[in-house]
Amino acid sequence: MNLNKINSALTYATQTQSLVIGSDILPKIPEIIKQLFPEKKAVIIADPNTFKAAGSEIEQILEKNNLKGSQSYIITDPDLYAEYRFVDQIRDFLKKDDLIPIAVGSGVINDLVKRASFELEREYVCVATADSMDGYSAYGASITQNGSKVTFSCPAPKALFADIEIIRKAPSLLTASGYGDLFAKVAGGADWILADAISNPDHPKIGVEPIDEIAWGIVQNGLHEALSDPEGAKNGDRKAIESLTNGLMLGGLAIQYMKSTRPGSGADHQFSHLWDNEHHTFSGNMAQKFGLYPNKDTQAPSHGFKVGINTLCVIALYEKLLETPVENLNIDSLTEQWHSLDEEINRVKEMYENSDILDFVIQQVTDKHVTKEELKDQLIRLKNSWPTTKEKLKKQLIPYQESKIRLLKVGAPTECEEIGITREKLKETFFRGQKIRSRYTILDLAYRIGLLEQWVDELFDSGYLSNKN
Repeated sequence: MNLNKINSALTYATQTQSLVIGSDILPKIPEIIKQLFPEKKAVIIADPNTFKAAGSEIEQILEKNNLKGSQSYIITDPDLYAEYRFVDQIRDFLKKDDLIPIAVGSGVINDLVKRASFELEREYVCVATADSMDGYSAYGASITQNGSKVTFSCPAPKALFADIEIIRKAPSLLTASGYGDLFAKVAGGADWILADAISNPDHPKIGVEPIDEIAWGIVQNGLHEALSDPEGAKNGDRKAIESLTNGLMLGGLAIQYMKSTRPGSGADHQFSHLWDNEHHTFSGNMAQKFGLYPNKDTQAPSHGFKVGINTLCVIALYEKLLETPVENLNIDSLTEQWHSLDEEINRVKEMYENSDILDFVIQQVTDKHVTKEELKDQLIRLKNSWPTTKEKLKKQLIPYQESKIRLLKVGAPTECEEIGITREKLKETFFRGQKIRSRYTILDLAYRIGLLEQWVDELFDSGYLSNKN
């Protein structure tokens, strides 16, 4: 574990002041609480599983150090997930006393406590119990409200603890999900490289962000190392889990630093957000194999499983780009054929007819639509920088077949059907996903040079994404 990377990243964090990663570190919690929250007491928020994994021991430690403010709040609802009614319940419990909440759990518990604490203008502490996602140290919480998944603004924990001995004993499916979430930073980084290549500092455009070197360094400099031992991570190997934990925490810190998910997500997350807003669930044998909640007949795939499969899709698309002679693009012809914003909105209305997110998508495509002059400027910049950009992309990306092998080794799904997505729906997602967010990705480049449909057809007809492979 590279503590220098963590300590360096913490200097740029805007909310998290203490991040402790190591073995048998729970006894350090009282010291940090006394330091960061003088004269305050704490209360644990957990579910039955996470209370058993770590909460019970933490409660005893708090009591021994005269820091226990009340009995732990354990959410026993079998349908517990990141849904706003649980935020309301936690907030109503917390507002009774001026106690520091300690979220003991993984993605769901952390996001719920994060948002509830924010609504009470209260800081909180998190104890991670699984390497299931990068949101522990990230700004914002992804929570379902009124049937739609929304990312709400709220600060990261002031103190964060990741005990490797607890995390390495977590169910391997949780680890596989976290590995998928971290693996998505490979494709997300490639998308940021593209956006950086076409950015014009004199004429900034929504979604076309130049690379922030600090955020890039936090999330990317140790990324390949963190992903290097998927089989070890699956088996709970201490070194592999330490490396994965490091990578996930660094990814969240980069997001916290920028107050933007740009360092951690790209086109792969757009696919996932689309399925979230379509309320996708799955059942049957695959849900039993890859579901994280075995007591549920029907459930949503985990975030990490979705973005893992989607990362394979995006890498496959990048391999089509790298085969394309970008230096030979006919920029004048592409510019002349480019359509107006009204035409784009009409396409969105047809594509998202009767969808409850139509207005949202229209706003996104409006924000990122470019004029013919802006498109020409972007394509010239890409063409002029292509030799350098191409080499950066090759260095950033992990080849499709190798990526698939790594996800298989960690125990994650690699085929869309394994999370209940048909091949037809996956193909459609390339086109619908391109519209869902203003962030510039390879989907936008392919669309703007008129090759998105061709590349997708080739991938599904006889390429990586066909049923034959």
